[in-house]
Amino acid sequence: MKLIIIFGPQAVGKMTVGQELEKLTGLKLFHNHMSIDFVSNFFCYSTKEGQRLVTLIREEIFKAVAKSDMQGLIFTFVWGFNFQSEWDYIENICKIFEEEGGTVYFVELEALFETRIERNKSPNRLEHKPIKRDVERFEKELINSMEKYRLNSLDGEIIKENYIMIENTNLSAEEAAKIIKDRFGL
Repeated sequence: MKLIIIFGPQAVGKMTVGQELEKLTGLKLFHNHMSIDFVSNFFCYSTKEGQRLVTLIREEIFKAVAKSDMQGLIFTFVWGFNFQSEWDYIENICKIFEEEGGTVYFVELEALFETRIERNKSPNRLEHKPIKRDVERFEKELINSMEKYRLNSLDGEIIKENYIMIENTNLSAEEAAKIIKDRFGL
């Protein structure tokens, strides 16, 4: 059982790289907006109830997958490194898989801000993330989040055996996915 967590700032390419990695490995992709967009039909994600439901859905999926005979799961996440609660959340996810004998792989993506602004408008992103279709609103959110959150790790901050950081400004999603597959022997 494998859990690949792909993390990084908004519009860095997590979902798109995850889609390509899914094609290469056969692992299922559970991108973060699958739960967010579902819950947003009922509650705004920024509300306490919206966040509770997203967390509950994700946790139940993780538990079911970890106990299943599936090969593993690819999960995408925007990790606010400056909040202990985010570190705790990641540790909880890892624990679910590790307690079932699984291995967790950490993939951090980083790209130039200008690239992320362009990717924020990509047809693939808008197709698979309905709440992101208000491009202007989410471009402002992308900009504003840089003031509140640190969305990439500091050098040496992640001390996991199965960790890779990929600067993907000039890489295609296919190239990044191949790097991940090769690095971890997936």
